[in-house]
Amino acid sequence: MTKQLVVENQALRPLAPVPATGHIFDVGRRLGTVELDERQCLRVDGVARYLQDAGVDHLEHVGALREHPHWIVRRTVIDVIRPIAWPAELRLRRWCSGLSSRWCTMRVRLDADNGGPIETEGFWIHMNKESMSPSRFSDRFFDLLATTTDEHRLRWRQWLNEPLPSAAGARFTLRRSDIDHFDHLTNTAYWDGVHEFAATAPDLTAGPHRYVLEYNRPIRFGEDVRIHADRTAEALTLWFAVDREVRAVARIGELPGRP
Repeated sequence: MTKQLVVENQALRPLAPVPATGHIFDVGRRLGTVELDERQCLRVDGVARYLQDAGVDHLEHVGALREHPHWIVRRTVIDVIRPIAWPAELRLRRWCSGLSSRWCTMRVRLDADNGGPIETEGFWIHMNKESMSPSRFSDRFFDLLATTTDEHRLRWRQWLNEPLPSAAGARFTLRRSDIDHFDHLTNTAYWDGVHEFAATAPDLTAGPHRYVLEYNRPIRFGEDVRIHADRTAEALTLWFAVDREVRAVARIGELPGRP
């Protein structure tokens, strides 16, 4: 089996189901009109913002925000089984699907009374902001997350490693409002670019489909960012690059095995 096929299989692997027991953060939201596309459905960049807010609310809910305030995300997976349309009441359930002492994968399932579900998973790293290095979880927080997974030695494995294509890319304009407290482009801002290019591949998003976005190196305000695109029959791949150095890679493709 080739390395490319192994990566492809990883990028299509099913996400863990909602656990029967253990700690699950369960919260409701009303779908906001600012997150809608032209069909009045929840956009993928809107999904990313719900995930960001749910993460902070989850930490606050369990009393872990003060000890664990700083995080970066290395990968986000978003499976749109069926679009969520406005108006809708959302239910978000968030739990841990794998962890180590300094990072974890967090699943979030979005259900609604008008569409869905949307299944997601993020690979989150707890950071020490001063040293900009991964920081250990408290024992209490680790034990809480561990109640929904047997994977306690989680390792990072990159899924998207295709080389940057030679064709020129399209400019991706940065805004100061997209910069976070690390002075990096916030992870949700990348999804604006993904949403724009997804519109060029409606056949891939007509049925159940998956987005994968991996962050390799941060983007800073003022850098000249280009999005390079490559389309095959199975997927649309996007590279966010600065001077042809790849900073992030995204993949959009149909979700096999779904009706």
